Amino acid sequence: MKEGENMKRWLLRAALVVLCAGAVGIAWAQMSGKDGYGVGETVPPAKKVPPAPPAVRELKWTDLLPKDWNPERLFTELGKFKDGDPRADALLEKIRTEWDNAPVVRELDGALVRLPGFLVMLEGNSKGVTEFLLVPYFGACIHVPPPPANQLVHVLPEQPVPESMAMDALWVTGTLRNVYADTKMGSAGYRITKAKVEKYTRR
Repeated sequence: MKEGENMKRWLLRAALVVLCAGAVGIAWAQMSGKDGYGVGETVPPAKKVPPAPPAVRELKWTDLLPKDWNPERLFTELGKFKDGDPRADALLEKIRTEWDNAPVVRELDGALVRLPGFLVMLEGNSKGVTEFLLVPYFGACIHVPPPPANQLVHVLPEQPVPESMAMDALWVTGTLRNVYADTKMGSAGYRITKAKVEKYTRR
């Protein structure tokens, strides 16, 4: 399956979690970022790709998923329940717990990588964003629920990211580690410290 199609399926299921939980309070489909990204939109093919340093592996978000892990298996059970059924609420809680503890690809630990995505701010100062989550689609963790932990990267940039870039798509380059982080915006299964952050230019 192509990565874009995979992300769309995940988004639909994330939206389903919100709808079933009664947590939708915005017209999320109409929200968009500075460069016109809509909620749920993934990064398109890049217009200008910055040169990668030697030995850097360019990743897709699907590369962060263990091949034997199926994030969708519990969703098939939701169709068995009517709205308001306490069993549905219990299943949604089970899904959230499983996603927050989703397994990572152990072989990627210590790899020097580059990955495109969107910024969800965790901490900042007068110079910019000093800590953030890198997410695969616009609006994740803010307008729709967080994706599974293996689709969130906890990033500590080498330099603060200017607030003017906070709504842009970004390239993040650095050493990927299998380190879990429970943050106020979601649980991340990966971490990159001293990351180089560059703007991602769409076509």
